[in-house]
Amino acid sequence: MNNLRSTVAIVWRIAIPYFRSEDKVAGRTLLAAVIAIELARVAIDVLVNQWQNRFYNALQEYNWDSFIWEIGVFVVLATSFIVLSIYQLYLNQWLQIRWRQWMTETYLRRWLSGANHYRMQLKGDAADNPDQRIAEDVKQFIEQTLAITVGLLSSIVTLGSFVVILWGLSEAAPLTLFGLEYQIPGYLVWAALLYAILGTALTHWIGSPLVNLNFEQQRFEADFRFSLVRVRENSEQIAVLRGEGAEQSLLLNRFGSVVGNWYQIMSRTKRLTAFTSSYSQAAVIFPYLLVAPAYFSKKVQLGSLMQTASAFSSVQGALSFFISAYRTLADWRSTVARLDGFEMSIDSAMSLSSEPQTIDVVSHAGDTINLGQLLLKLPNGLPLIAAEDFRIGNGERTLFTGPSGAGKSTLFRAIAGVWPFGSGAISVPAHAKLMMLPQRPYFPIGPLRAAIVYPAAADAYGVEQVKEALVAVGLPQLADRLDEDGHWNRMLSLGEQQRLGIARALLHQPQFLFLDEATASLDEPSEARLYRVIAERLPQTTVVSIGHRSTLHEFHDRKVELIGDGDRFSLRPTGTTAEAPAGGAE
Repeated sequence: MNNLRSTVAIVWRIAIPYFRSEDKVAGRTLLAAVIAIELARVAIDVLVNQWQNRFYNALQEYNWDSFIWEIGVFVVLATSFIVLSIYQLYLNQWLQIRWRQWMTETYLRRWLSGANHYRMQLKGDAADNPDQRIAEDVKQFIEQTLAITVGLLSSIVTLGSFVVILWGLSEAAPLTLFGLEYQIPGYLVWAALLYAILGTALTHWIGSPLVNLNFEQQRFEADFRFSLVRVRENSEQIAVLRGEGAEQSLLLNRFGSVVGNWYQIMSRTKRLTAFTSSYSQAAVIFPYLLVAPAYFSKKVQLGSLMQTASAFSSVQGALSFFISAYRTLADWRSTVARLDGFEMSIDSAMSLSSEPQTIDVVSHAGDTINLGQLLLKLPNGLPLIAAEDFRIGNGERTLFTGPSGAGKSTLFRAIAGVWPFGSGAISVPAHAKLMMLPQRPYFPIGPLRAAIVYPAAADAYGVEQVKEALVAVGLPQLADRLDEDGHWNRMLSLGEQQRLGIARALLHQPQFLFLDEATASLDEPSEARLYRVIAERLPQTTVVSIGHRSTLHEFHDRKVELIGDGDRFSLRPTGTTAEAPAGGAE
């Protein structure tokens, strides 16, 4: 019961914001319409139940005129039910897509806001496969929540409507056992209640493990799909390493988890289905067994017998909502748990940037980047880099060197404001445009022109500007392919991708350009040409590079080496030209 209350509280927290959002009028109107139609369907069920009494009495009495009249009544009721069902489905689907659109936009905004998606990965929170949570879990949550809510409301209204009918029929058809009559007020209602309580208890006992099993199945399925995507994205490296056998083994191992958990679901579902099917079938004959003695003793007519069976079925069905919807409820609870974990992970990553022991990136009126009393840490809390009063001057060209794992790339991430672990402050000029080019640049799938100018809009730069940038970085062969759609990270070599990254920088003209081994896949002459292009076309840009080649030294005014200092690394300038701005931790 506590778990159910907790699930309901989480659902309320996830669902209610939509009905208070800017789309609340449409959402509330559609929900009200769906509920109103469901209530109208229950009313038709009540009318059909009363119709059964008259119809079967007409049959028993061989009353042709009454028979024809009741056929007409049924046609009207059935037509109304069909029309209402069609529009309920239509409005329900309309509500689903509007609600899903709002939740998807909200989750995407929160997930992608301020590099929050990156911090979530750094923290290693339990929100595995956010793509599945946004694409699949949101869809299932909305569908299942609406189905369960409307179904529960329908059961409650049905119960209230048919209990009155069934109570009255209990007086008309007293309980008869072994030829003796027992006057038990509402005995048919009590019989339906006891029958439903027993069935609900047994259903929960048999099916409760399905909640965790469904949760694990969703996780295993998502992990398997993600592994398949990883193989597709890295097919070239797998092919050249002849890693197909290893990948097949890893994929089959992932799929083995899917299969193993599925077998457990099958076993548990088989037991649950065996019970619920038996329960449902027994419910068909149970009311006839209760009322048949009164019918054969001619205390009630055939119509009353059939109406009693129908009313009992409606009451028992309403009371047994938990049984009939158990598998859906189990799947729904696992979906709710996954969305709850995703929201908690988002909130945790967002709060990370405001915690006292984090790096504070602030704006200032100057034109330099200042690192004051900065200590970078790993996510596990171990110190990585210490910097005291270090400055990156305007227009300066600085080369960072040091052993692998010293934290050079991490320092760039901290300056970009996406690495929160540590303490101290980084001051960045107000309104300064920073651009980070990693060793493997990212290009969205789509037209080449949009991929080059990313993250700006595709039409932010003219076609001739983009072509000129391509020629400048040595890719004239791509100038006529700007409108071609493609997966450019897969279609181009890493060297070509790095050239495109430089072309992107030429177009955006950042005030500070950080190159994290952004030309490492090129030969030294090509790398030198690109640095000359940067110097010629971006003369006012401050360039900060990470590299290991000695040939890079001539393109930088200052060299800074990361030197091991106890349990951390320190920044130590190792060369400064006379013209270079002063600064650094001496």
